[in-house]
Amino acid sequence: MRVLSLRSSALWSEKMEDQKQTSFTFEIDNFSDKEALIRSPNFFSGGCEWFVDVYPKGYGIEDHLSTFLCVANTESLLIGWKRRVILSFVLLNESGRRLYRTYRDEPPCKTFCAQFPAWGWADAMPLEKLQEKGFIENNKLIVEVKVQVVEVVDEAEVTGKETLDVKGFQVLYSQAVQVTNIFAKHPDITLNFIPKSQLVKTTYMNLLMGLIEKLNKPPRSFTKNELSDTRMELIDLTKAGFNLQWLKEKLDEISLEWKKANDDVSLSSYASRVQQLEEQVK
Repeated sequence: MRVLSLRSSALWSEKMEDQKQTSFTFEIDNFSDKEALIRSPNFFSGGCEWFVDVYPKGYGIEDHLSTFLCVANTESLLIGWKRRVILSFVLLNESGRRLYRTYRDEPPCKTFCAQFPAWGWADAMPLEKLQEKGFIENNKLIVEVKVQVVEVVDEAEVTGKETLDVKGFQVLYSQAVQVTNIFAKHPDITLNFIPKSQLVKTTYMNLLMGLIEKLNKPPRSFTKNELSDTRMELIDLTKAGFNLQWLKEKLDEISLEWKKANDDVSLSSYASRVQQLEEQVK
């Protein structure tokens, strides 16, 4: 395994030019007419090849423009490859006026890998804002991505236990997409989250993932005790600071459907028993 990282002074010296931030800009003409995915030309940064995907009508969030940085030619990379990158996007109009940037303080550091070859912002900018009169000059949008590669792993053993950071939580590669989607749909989910220990945070995230998986089961598959245990798990996660009103509503719906289904079964059993007694009397 070859690792190029800022943590090693020797490698820093060797790769000094590669570790500098790279800016890549491309223009989108007739922006208001675009609906399908817009893909930029490939470009190099940190010795790696990249491209940018822009979704004019949003990706997963229909009322926002979405922007993503993607690793190019992933099929040619070796098993276990990884890129750690500090990235940000800036949207400009034709005059160069900044319309939007994807961070307020310091840009985030993201880990790209085979399971997660793209990172970005599904909610980069509200479409309603972009459509305001005079906001975009001459119907041209300029997209600028700033990339600083801080670590490159060309090849590594894959154990299935590799983790990456998603909103401050260390999650398995296999969980990363689902956790990212949860944060995209429910951005305030950890607004009041209390635990600071990474181990405790990981434990709670695993409990949350398990609860979500459980609530995707058909209502009839639950037992009364399982429903009770599930509600206790939800209460524990809420006490830890997760905002889970959406899961509470789903659990309430499941409980209602379960009760109705079991009431129907009870009535059916009762009717069947009455019929059997009537036949015995005859």
